[in-house]
Amino acid sequence: MAVPNLPGSEQPTQAPRRDPRRLTNLGEILSCLSSYQSEEAELSASLTELLSDRDSITQSLQLLQSLIPSLDDLHGESSHLVDKVSSTAHTAERVGGRVKSLDQEMGRISQAVDRVGQVMELKSSLMQLQASIDAQDWESATRYCARAMSLPPQVISGPFAEAVVPTAENHLPPSQTLQTAREELLTIFSKHFAQASRSRDAAATSRYFKLFPLIGWEAEGLEAYASFVVDLVRVRAPTSANTASPLYHVTVLTALFENVATIVDQHHPVVEKYYGKGKMQIVVERLLEECDRVVRSTLSSWREDRAIGKKVNTFTANWPSDLTDFQLSVIGSSPFSLNSLRKQHPSNTANEDDNPNPREIDKVLSEIAGMCGRWNLFRKFLVEQLQHKELSEDLAEVSAENEDIGSSVQLSEQIRLLEKCHSQGDFDELLSSCYVPLEIWYIRAIIEKAHRRSTCDFSQVPLVSTTPDDVFYMLKTYHNHPEGGDRTGLRWGIKSKLDDAYRNPGSSSTRPERSERESRSSLVILLNDLDVSLSHMDRLTKDLLAYPAGTQLYLDAEQQGVKSAIMSLFGTTAKFAAILKSGMEQMFSQLMRAKLRTLIPDVYKDVSYILDENSYANAEHQDVVRKRFTKFWEGLADGYKDTFTENNYRVLFGLAIDALLRPWEKHILTLQFSELGAVHFDRDLRSIVAYLSSQTTFGDIREKFVRLQQISLLLNLDHGEDVEAFYNGSGTPWKLSLQEAKSIAGLKV
Repeated sequence: MAVPNLPGSEQPTQAPRRDPRRLTNLGEILSCLSSYQSEEAELSASLTELLSDRDSITQSLQLLQSLIPSLDDLHGESSHLVDKVSSTAHTAERVGGRVKSLDQEMGRISQAVDRVGQVMELKSSLMQLQASIDAQDWESATRYCARAMSLPPQVISGPFAEAVVPTAENHLPPSQTLQTAREELLTIFSKHFAQASRSRDAAATSRYFKLFPLIGWEAEGLEAYASFVVDLVRVRAPTSANTASPLYHVTVLTALFENVATIVDQHHPVVEKYYGKGKMQIVVERLLEECDRVVRSTLSSWREDRAIGKKVNTFTANWPSDLTDFQLSVIGSSPFSLNSLRKQHPSNTANEDDNPNPREIDKVLSEIAGMCGRWNLFRKFLVEQLQHKELSEDLAEVSAENEDIGSSVQLSEQIRLLEKCHSQGDFDELLSSCYVPLEIWYIRAIIEKAHRRSTCDFSQVPLVSTTPDDVFYMLKTYHNHPEGGDRTGLRWGIKSKLDDAYRNPGSSSTRPERSERESRSSLVILLNDLDVSLSHMDRLTKDLLAYPAGTQLYLDAEQQGVKSAIMSLFGTTAKFAAILKSGMEQMFSQLMRAKLRTLIPDVYKDVSYILDENSYANAEHQDVVRKRFTKFWEGLADGYKDTFTENNYRVLFGLAIDALLRPWEKHILTLQFSELGAVHFDRDLRSIVAYLSSQTTFGDIREKFVRLQQISLLLNLDHGEDVEAFYNGSGTPWKLSLQEAKSIAGLKV
């Protein structure tokens, strides 16, 4: 029979037992019997091992049996404790239920007492309210009405109040009685406030104004107050006013806006105190309606008095003529003045006399700028005043992030309030339909006039006409206006002159030498004008950025847009620089490049650097190269240094040096040098560089001669010195390649 495996015993893996009924021979029977005997031996050994551990098991059982009495005692004590606690819990539950019931009853009693007290207070307030109305004691009536209104609506309209409060004299429900009293007080206060407003009684006005919100009539009180302040700021022009005065309409709008600003500044704290924060905006809306009425009538009167429609049509139909038809062939003549120009072009004077007078436009533009400036200043004041006073207390205790959010939201509300008013649209339309086209016409007319009347004092250096100073003085004045216009007149005027000056050099009867001299003078003056204009424009832009004119008329949120508009002027500066560079290159190509091509061959004509001691001493004494270069250079640059501005002369000087260096290097590579000849070449080069440096005040000339100086260095190497080793080990930042260095070293004989 099989014995089950005991827990914890390790049983070796055995082959499955075979069914004895299927054994067919003696070998299989003996093998099966042997396996059974082995299994029996293993089971016997396992049972023997278990019986040997019986003592420890017996000891554990005895220990457990010794604990049974203690466990029985604990069980009895716990059962007794459970019985006692259960009895106490049931008692506490019964007591708690009774206490809760008593609390509920006390709460209901307290509510009933409060309700009775509130109803009694309501009844007393209504009775005293009526008595105060009969006695015309409006402050007491307001106080009792506010006390009755402070009670909960469910008390006033409740069935208990409706049963207790009505009396024989006043049988209406308390809610109707209170509403009737409020309406009666509203009528009385409105009547007295209107009388005080008409009589300008400040004390009575303030007395009744602060009573409206106490009885729940804030909107009606603000409406009455708004009508009062609108009447205060209403502008009535005196019958003797001179409407033809250029300051009349500006003065009318200034008086209006100043009156409104004074009202807002002085009355804002009063409204905030008695009606709450943000209520002043309702009054401001009414004030803006009055502003819309006055602004519209004033602008209509101004258009009619000044005949603006006719002027806009007349002036825009007579645009200033294009300056490209104004030839400058007489710029080099002496004296260069308006008379000489008019002799050459008599049509200019006739056209100038027939054109509309810019002074008329200047007066109109000044009026528009004055009126728009007053409006923008008033607009900024309202936004900042309302925003500051409404947010200063609310945002004092919040974080910086929340403050920024709240400020931007409030600011956008104020901006929307002003954007909705009709005055903003009227001024926008005034700027777009009148100011912009007239300003563009005026700018171009003044620029054209400055060009046509331009003069140049040839006794002063550098040669600069009066055009840049005149035009930029006008532009600076123009940019100080609150609005802007066209800035391109000066640029296209000077560019047209620059293009035509050399293309149309003058009359064919003029002598060739004088024509070239006059053309050069014309180009010099124009390029100097352009350089001065570039400087003026850069300074004007920086001045506007440092002290932006008109920024006091714009909100802080709009300042970045103003700065961006001013920054756009740098684009004009870049165009000036491009035109100036093109003009300098054009002048250099036509007047100097051809002469520079022969300068180096002429300087080195019949010059040899294969010298012995005698010929070296003779060459040092004669100093032919330096003297020739100085003579040719002075003849080439004659008249440019004194007539050009410093910046233009720097550019011309740099172009000449750049055009000179490459042919100079090529010519040196065609020569041969002895030891002393190389020394003499180095001396000639140094003397020429020193001379050129003395002709300028800028210190970048020597940098242009680095390649020639390195050529001289290579020519003065000792015989036998390895060129490649010197090239790689000298530490010199070479401008020459190694191949060029080897070729140069091969020039020595």
